Amino acid sequence: MAKADEDCTRLMRIPGVGVLTATAVTAHMGNARHFKNGRQFAACLGLTPREYSSGGKQKLLGISKRGNAYIRKLLIQGARSLWLFWQYKQPQEDRRAQWMQEVAMRRGKFVAIVAQANKTARILWNVLAKSEEYRQDYSIA
Repeated sequence: MAKADEDCTRLMRIPGVGVLTATAVTAHMGNARHFKNGRQFAACLGLTPREYSSGGKQKLLGISKRGNAYIRKLLIQGARSLWLFWQYKQPQEDRRAQWMQEVAMRRGKFVAIVAQANKTARILWNVLAKSEEYRQDYSIA
């Protein structure tokens, strides 16, 4: 089914997105235009920080964990596989791998993995909303 669907085949070209993730996202999202931007789609999946702010002080905690837990787990697992791939198999010439390394050094490995999942969700929305192919410059921070 994923090979026959044009949207799924475009999504499967994104690093960290496989057959299960592509089919689940297309089934969940339907028309990507329902969301204003990729940030709203990532928030719908619960991949954005929970915010407790008042008096001009911004306090961001862990991810909100609201929304579709299945897709969120698939995206985090895909980001974890990218982390392992970049750690052990590929030289560190990829800009996204360098970005993920920098986030991991500042905030920790698991925060970097969830940040990559958030970035992948935004890329998913962009590919579906604009009906275009995945490009490497989508992933540059």
